[in-house]
Amino acid sequence: MHQAAVGFHCPECVKEGARTAPVYTARTLPSEQTWATFVLIGINVAVFLWDISSGGNISNGGGAAYRNGVMAAPLVAFGDWYRLISAGFLHYGVIHLGLNMLALYVLGPQLERLLGAIRFLTLYFASLLAGSLGAMLVEPNAATAGASGAIFGLFGAALAYQLSNHINIWKSGLGGLILMNLVFTFAVPGISKGGHLGGMIGGTLVGYAMFELERRRQSPWLGVAFACVLGVSCLVAATLLAPQLAVYR
Repeated sequence: MHQAAVGFHCPECVKEGARTAPVYTARTLPSEQTWATFVLIGINVAVFLWDISSGGNISNGGGAAYRNGVMAAPLVAFGDWYRLISAGFLHYGVIHLGLNMLALYVLGPQLERLLGAIRFLTLYFASLLAGSLGAMLVEPNAATAGASGAIFGLFGAALAYQLSNHINIWKSGLGGLILMNLVFTFAVPGISKGGHLGGMIGGTLVGYAMFELERRRQSPWLGVAFACVLGVSCLVAATLLAPQLAVYR
């Protein structure tokens, strides 16, 4: 018998494992890619550059992309439901963009490695739409833009992962990071409180489905289905509520 990391193996088993084990070269060595995160960052940056090139200001945006994509209840009520999505890729200036993209750069790859690209993207867009609904409910007539709802959704999913795996969020530092961002949300004027809270709630729910319910039910796509249902529900709810929430001036 040969000693192994998980016990003892018979000589025949060791030989068979060596014979059937895949052989990798430097070109075929598998690596965990995080392409979805960088595609999202690229889209956000590209939209910002388009906004600047179409008359926007580098400090606060305001170009054609902003005018055609920003979200507010009266605009959605006129039929521009797509603004619930497009607003999540617009930013009020380079500082706003930089802070959100830095958070996405830090959080995104970690969650994408855990979930895979498809599940990560469904988490991201469900959080984005939950943030849009939250923003509309709290400040329906405010012009809302930014990826913050989706970013807070990633915070929520990370929270769900650590709680599901019995990780102390205060020792890991995640609890303090989330608390700091929530304090920042309520202390600084002009920040979409509804967007941040809505995104975090949506991301936490999706994260719970992906990390906890999938484990219990042994269903790898349960979380994706839940994320799709949540995202579509938020989109429909915001579209239907927009005429009642809008104040026309």
